[in-house]
Amino acid sequence: MAGGVIEPGDVTVAFYGDLFRPAGARSLDQPDYEVSDVDDPDERELLRAWWLAAVELEHSAPEAPTRVRTPQWVQRAVYALSGSRYFEGLTERALIGGLKQVRRYFAEADTRRRIRTRLLDVISADTAVVIGHSLGSVVAYECLSTEPGLPVSTLVTLGSPLGLPKAVFDRLDPPPIDGRGHWPHGIHHWTNITDAGDLVANPKELAPLFGSDVVDITVHNGAKAHDMRPYLTARETGSAVLAGLRRSRNDDM
Repeated sequence: MAGGVIEPGDVTVAFYGDLFRPAGARSLDQPDYEVSDVDDPDERELLRAWWLAAVELEHSAPEAPTRVRTPQWVQRAVYALSGSRYFEGLTERALIGGLKQVRRYFAEADTRRRIRTRLLDVISADTAVVIGHSLGSVVAYECLSTEPGLPVSTLVTLGSPLGLPKAVFDRLDPPPIDGRGHWPHGIHHWTNITDAGDLVANPKELAPLFGSDVVDITVHNGAKAHDMRPYLTARETGSAVLAGLRRSRNDDM
């Protein structure tokens, strides 16, 4: 639908989900998280950001936090988000697991390094385009921003939280300077694709934070606003990827 075909052999996936699981755990294992497990300030910061985004979209109002061991606002936020149409199909423990993955990526230097290594290991001399979804967009951005000399010239971010203040943007490597994020080395074209109802991708536009050369595009993923599949199958994503591949081939001729 985007006007071209990409062969399976032309695509490589950098998988790092196993790095968040205990040794020996199966791929589908999910720790039995409860609301009381959201006890880290960084996790609560991210949870609050997601909840406020949902509140804005649903035109409702959050209740004030209270001073108890597990603040009532944390309980309300988890319950509200796990039942929200914006996180349709996501269980409460999966929602909490997502919070913990983001927190661990930024808080655990070794985990961060190993995850980034997974991506760098699959970038070869003929890699022209890197696509990053959700936390993967942060991984892609940091790899491209800290490793000069990579062959990649096009970056496509999907449902990206890169612009989220405090929880993500202010903790990026390299860090932003005067409110402006570093432009990734060697990237000539950056397309950021976001669904209007995607709570994780907040703010929706990255150009104000990383430069006007970022092309921000809005898509409509239906009920599963943050799901990777509708993002990857969107015409806009295909067009951005094919354009990057064609530019790379033309540069090599």
